[in-house]
Amino acid sequence: MTEPHPPFPEPKVHTGDAAELFALYLDWYRATVLHKVSVLDEVERRTTRLPSGWTPLEMLTHLAHMERRWFVWGFLGEDVADPWGDAVEGRWHVPEDVTFEDLAAMLREVGARTSVVLRETPLDRQAPPGPRFGDGEPATLGWICFHVLQEYARHAGHLDVAVELAGGPTGE
Repeated sequence: MTEPHPPFPEPKVHTGDAAELFALYLDWYRATVLHKVSVLDEVERRTTRLPSGWTPLEMLTHLAHMERRWFVWGFLGEDVADPWGDAVEGRWHVPEDVTFEDLAAMLREVGARTSVVLRETPLDRQAPPGPRFGDGEPATLGWICFHVLQEYARHAGHLDVAVELAGGPTGE
């Protein structure tokens, strides 16, 4: 099934709430990466076309785990069974029995959690100490949002190239 590609979320001129803007853009990037991977068939989703070796499904698992690492494990301080479950021996990995639909559901679930956090929490609130930050000082929610947003933007561009090389539609 092909995921719909949402229109770019052009904020209204009166939108000044940074948390609302973060939520809007993160929702758009999640939908964008799901759309990009969904246009490929199963073989292309598991095929690399780039010297770095990652596949579109591996990028999707990375993004789902990355967002969960930052917001659920890092900011909320909740236990996450395998926060680094997107990698095996330092390389992104998707087991054969994990499907696009599984990863899309994971991304949507973590996105819903992120949206709740952004609605209910001031951006200047600092995460609790925990394993995400090691011995370093925990980040604020605002810092985490900027980090996650830039990671989505960068990787959505990577997916543009990979999908185009696989014969899919070109990016914006």
